[in-house]
Amino acid sequence: MAPSLPVIELDVAVVGGGIAGLWLINRLRGAGYDSALLETKALGGVQSMASQGMIHGGVKYGLGGNLGAAAQALAEMPARWRDCLGGQGEVDLSQTHQFSEPFCLWSNGGLGARMQAMLASRALRGRAHRLSGRDRPAALDHPDFQGTVYRLSDLVLDMPSLAANLAANAEGALLRPEGLVANRNQSGHISLTLQTKDGPIQVQARQVIFTAGRGNADLLSQLGQTEPAMQTRPLQQLMVQHPQLKPLFGHCLGKGTRPRMTVSSHQADDGDWVWYLGGELAEAGAQEPTAPFIARGRAELKSLFPWLDWHQAHWDTFTVDRAEPRQVDGQRPDGASLQRAPGCTNLLVGWPTKLTLAPHLADLALEALHRAGVQPSGSSMFRDLSGLLPTPPLAKAPWQCAFKEPA
Repeated sequence: MAPSLPVIELDVAVVGGGIAGLWLINRLRGAGYDSALLETKALGGVQSMASQGMIHGGVKYGLGGNLGAAAQALAEMPARWRDCLGGQGEVDLSQTHQFSEPFCLWSNGGLGARMQAMLASRALRGRAHRLSGRDRPAALDHPDFQGTVYRLSDLVLDMPSLAANLAANAEGALLRPEGLVANRNQSGHISLTLQTKDGPIQVQARQVIFTAGRGNADLLSQLGQTEPAMQTRPLQQLMVQHPQLKPLFGHCLGKGTRPRMTVSSHQADDGDWVWYLGGELAEAGAQEPTAPFIARGRAELKSLFPWLDWHQAHWDTFTVDRAEPRQVDGQRPDGASLQRAPGCTNLLVGWPTKLTLAPHLADLALEALHRAGVQPSGSSMFRDLSGLLPTPPLAKAPWQCAFKEPA
């Protein structure tokens, strides 16, 4: 008979250290659960760190004049995050850097009237305020800019500082095994085998929660599971560094109902600003080769900001797959998702679908624990597990790794 493995017993084991997992472990520890987060790579993950850091209230989903289910799910989120940033919410984010520049929705030229009509609709009324003159962001304060600018209630966070803040809150509960395998016994109970430098360790948890983004599918495949099913929506984000750039955050209105371009700004090591570009540009260019994608992005920026000399710019790209629960029509889910895995007695699988909804995913998890009768054991509350395994490092954001000359 093979010797038994050392065992860690927990109330809850969270697998996946993106912002969703980090938020969840903060909530679990705050509620008194003996819990740990397991991450084999880096905290902040890939999808979270590739985010533009925008905590939005859904206005961009209502640009057709109607707020659908997705926008309604997001409406309360900026205020909830602000409470946390002020140290008064369910998670302490007082050490997270929030960019002070206004978050804007702007149009160029003739689209201004259309944007005003949209924002005056019943669905969006009161959720944006027009800016003029010097109140506009410095990047749009130029005589050649002929558009219209509105300030939204949304906010933008520095992603590395957010991940660091959440990780510091959960010190002692963040573990980095060299490998992780999910196992299922005949009764459907899920356990985890962790590979360490000293040999394997088994984790027995009353509840296991996968929050590994795209990695959820790989974890489920270890169990022979295909449900809950996942879909991915690819993006290719464009990054541009330019000595004349000034910080800009927000959505540029296009001819359709989605933003033509979404811009966030991040400071490089040399002090220059990097614009990190999403929106329709990133979605439409997801499968495009790098060189033509950069050329198309350059043309877009030259059209929107003709007063800048784009020949001085440096360019880079970053590709990422947004992982989310599969939808019948393949469209974007309306909100966060947490589902039981069929045939697994103690496994939940979650996707926040977007950064903004990480708090909602944690709500769903705590509600599911309550329904399942999984209450804090109280036997070893806030146990420090850091002596068992190292703490995962923090991941780098795309703009922290861009524009590097090859070795």
